[in-house]
Amino acid sequence: MDIPQLHASLSVADKVVIITGGYGLIGRTIAEAFLQQGARVVIADIDASHHDTVQQQLAEHFAPDRFLLHHLDITNEASCRAVVEATVEKFRKLDVLINNAAIDAKFDKENTGKVNQSRFEHYPVDLLRKSVDVNLMGTVIMTQQACRQMLAQGQGNIINVASTYSMVAPNQSLYDFGQGVQQYKPIDYIASKSFIPNFTRYIATFYAQEGIRCNAIVPHAIFNNHSEAFLTNFSRLSPLGRMCEREELIGPFTFLASEASSYMTGSVLTVDGGWTAW
Repeated sequence: MDIPQLHASLSVADKVVIITGGYGLIGRTIAEAFLQQGARVVIADIDASHHDTVQQQLAEHFAPDRFLLHHLDITNEASCRAVVEATVEKFRKLDVLINNAAIDAKFDKENTGKVNQSRFEHYPVDLLRKSVDVNLMGTVIMTQQACRQMLAQGQGNIINVASTYSMVAPNQSLYDFGQGVQQYKPIDYIASKSFIPNFTRYIATFYAQEGIRCNAIVPHAIFNNHSEAFLTNFSRLSPLGRMCEREELIGPFTFLASEASSYMTGSVLTVDGGWTAW
């Protein structure tokens, strides 16, 4: 009797993966998923407050030679270089960079009150500059450092994390919770994330003949204890009628990190429940 087997091209076993913004919702989810699939993972993040907790949790399930936690400020060239160097020192190579770190105004119960709700014409320029520095410049700087190592190896794979708001404008009615005060998805995230799809194409075509692929993934609206008002609005505006569960991103990230996507470069893989389809 034939025994069903996963096609070898879908395997990420023994691939060395750096995930920036590794302590966040998406970062933690895909980091653990890659480790479960046999990859070696570097979880890099600027927020050192989570280091000990994540270290302890991972150590309960994975051998210490399988993962590395490292402080990372993606706006700082030396910090980006240090992460790549530490990765190569421990794992001898770098197969995949996932550019996941970003500043984003979130509307779950914990973070809604922290969002600057100025209208566009009054939005603080300093906040815009900060997001551009992290989301745009930080992605460029981290990619530069990874590409130097990948060129030395003769191969590499970069996965950028874009957003539906790099493809379409926010539907601001999503953020009207019926309380008499209209809230807004601010301009800083939209402005800074909109460059990701074309940056992906730039890197893909620039390095196509040198063994480096680059694609982007477009996740949207990961559920994380959102209010009923938000969920009601979202279900009305989304073709699938619901938010994304974090586990639903594991397959798309695995696909782009594996050799199953070997003929893909410069592509933008949309995982948004149909949000950008209408």
